[in-house]
Amino acid sequence: MQGAEMSNPLGVILAGGLATRMGGGDKGLLQVGGQSLLSHVIDRLAPQVDGLALNANGDPERFFDLNLPILPDTIDGYAGPLAGVLAGLDWAATQGADCIVTAAADTPFFPRDLVARLTEAAQGQAHPLVLATTPRTGDEALKSGGGKRINRHPTFGLWPVALRDDLRGALNDGLRKVVLWTDKHDGREALFDADPFDPFFNVNTPEDLARAEQLLEQA
Repeated sequence: MQGAEMSNPLGVILAGGLATRMGGGDKGLLQVGGQSLLSHVIDRLAPQVDGLALNANGDPERFFDLNLPILPDTIDGYAGPLAGVLAGLDWAATQGADCIVTAAADTPFFPRDLVARLTEAAQGQAHPLVLATTPRTGDEALKSGGGKRINRHPTFGLWPVALRDDLRGALNDGLRKVVLWTDKHDGREALFDADPFDPFFNVNTPEDLARAEQLLEQA
C-alpha cells in the first residue's frame, strides 16, 4: 500500500557469484580479522532485519554451520546478482514478507544503518525499490565527466516481493543489468558517506583482502 509503514524486511546475503578474480571458490569464506567475510556480513545485517538467508549455488552443506536457509538461483547459467535477488524474493514470499534487503557476501564493512536508510528512501513508493549509492571521489569523479557523480551498489538494495514475477520474466528474457530493471520501475537511491572509505568496498582480489585487513580497525 502506498505510503504504508513497513515492518523490517528480511535479509538476503548474495554469495552466488563465481569469484573468478580470486581464482574461484567462495569469497565469503575468506578470513579477515580472524573470521570469515560472511561472518562479518551476518554480524552487520542480522540485527537490521527480521530474518536472514544466504543465496548460494552448489553444495549447500559447505554453509551448514551458518544455520541459515540456503537459496540457490532459480535461473540457470549464473545470471548475476538479479538471480540472487529473485531467489530471495521467492523465499520472502513463503515467509509472508513484503520486502528484502540484499547485501554482498564479500563486503564486510557496509553501513550498520543500511536497512533504515534504504527504507527511509522508499517512503511513499508503491513498491519499495532502492539501491545504495556513494559519491564518486577523486579520479572517479573526473572520469565520469557529465555523467552520474555517484557509484551505485546494485548488490545492496531494498526489493519488493510484489515485483518478483516481473523480475523473473525479465531474467528469462535475458536481462542481467540491475539498474536497467530498477530504473524501469522508478527505483530510488540512498546516498551513503564514503569517508574515510567507501563502506561498500568489496573483496575481489588478494590485494583487496589485504586492504580489508588494514581497514578493519576503521570499520
